[in-house]
Amino acid sequence: MQVTYAQDTPPAWAQRLNNIWTAPAPQNGSHTTAATRTLQTAANAAAWPLALLLTIHRVAVLARHGSQTDDFTTVWAATRRFVERVPVYNEVYHHVDPHYLYNPGATLLLSPLGLFDDASLIRPLFVLVNTAAILAALGILTKLSGKPLSHPLLPISIVLSFCTESVVNTLVFSNINGVLLLLFTAFLYSYTHRRFVLAGVCLGLAILVKPMFAPLVVLPLMQLRWRCVVPSVLVPVLFNVVAWPMTPGARDYIDVVVPYLKITRDYANSSLAGFTTYFGFPTQFYDALFVFFGITVAIAVLGLARWRWSDELLWLTFSSTVLLAGVCLLSSLGQAYYSMMLFPAAFTVLSARSPMHTSGPWIGLFFCLAPLQWTTLRNPLIGNWITTFLPTLGWAVFIVSTATWVLTTVFTTKKGDRDPHDRESFSADDGSRVESSPRP
Repeated sequence: MQVTYAQDTPPAWAQRLNNIWTAPAPQNGSHTTAATRTLQTAANAAAWPLALLLTIHRVAVLARHGSQTDDFTTVWAATRRFVERVPVYNEVYHHVDPHYLYNPGATLLLSPLGLFDDASLIRPLFVLVNTAAILAALGILTKLSGKPLSHPLLPISIVLSFCTESVVNTLVFSNINGVLLLLFTAFLYSYTHRRFVLAGVCLGLAILVKPMFAPLVVLPLMQLRWRCVVPSVLVPVLFNVVAWPMTPGARDYIDVVVPYLKITRDYANSSLAGFTTYFGFPTQFYDALFVFFGITVAIAVLGLARWRWSDELLWLTFSSTVLLAGVCLLSSLGQAYYSMMLFPAAFTVLSARSPMHTSGPWIGLFFCLAPLQWTTLRNPLIGNWITTFLPTLGWAVFIVSTATWVLTTVFTTKKGDRDPHDRESFSADDGSRVESSPRP
């Protein structure tokens, strides 16, 4: 029994004084929740101003100033030729300038740009559209992560994204990668929310502009989601069927552009082929690396398929990013700013299970996305090599570390053991819940 002595009780006037400008003690049950809310409020207060400042700087300063590399003018000039009814593919493709490589269907889709007779009038709007698309994509990824848009995850992701080489160069070079990122994330969101037709349309539009997204069609095939597969194939096909007779010199796309796309250029090319071509490695060395990384991509994708029912978001997101990293690494042309398509993988760190819980994929993302310039006056050549081919290493590390995580997870889970995170049901095409036993 606790004894309270009279001398320990302060006088009445002291009690009244002590009660002036005091807050009640927090209730035990709400202490953790209140602390979490306080931390989130503080994070928002710090991150939102920084996100706004970085966005304004990237758009109003860096993108407005531009760069010697100008992707937008190339696209605008081609769409202008389309509008003026002159041959679209009339460039000198042995030059090192940016070339127009889009198919007739994509040309038709982008043709409204050609309605403006001055590129300087439409370029700022194009930059703003891509900026808004990147911000919208980050918002979608925040929602996919199970967080509201009021959560500090959104401004923090904006800060980190707008610090990357991918976002900075996308805006400075004024290319369409921001819109492609939005289409990609819209595909992920629509698919996981059972809107398969919309998901297929988004994927089809992305394929139309950049065929690098074509391998992603294999993912809905794994679940036999035909309502997604069919539009993802029909959209690029129909656009090209309609655009072919409308595009002046459309045959040049087959005769000139397609052969050019098969050539591995030895400058500003971070792909595996660009790396081996630049340094003059023998063909056998390239072939061996190509087979190795091709098998590694297959292991990662097939291994992740184990969770296509029990953890659909992880499966779809990580399989997509691994396939895109494989395209960047194994195609004839890979450029660092394509790495923004790996953003969705980073958000899976908030999932109960993810390769992002290990350090390997983070190292790969850092190599791909870090805005670091390694060229110095003392070692200009070596610095240029590192700047150009660090993304090559990043894509390789990302793929290998994901495959390693998959194999480790599969082989360390005893047969018959149930993963505590596995769900017992999945959504059918009509949105209904279908009961299923956990897959091994």
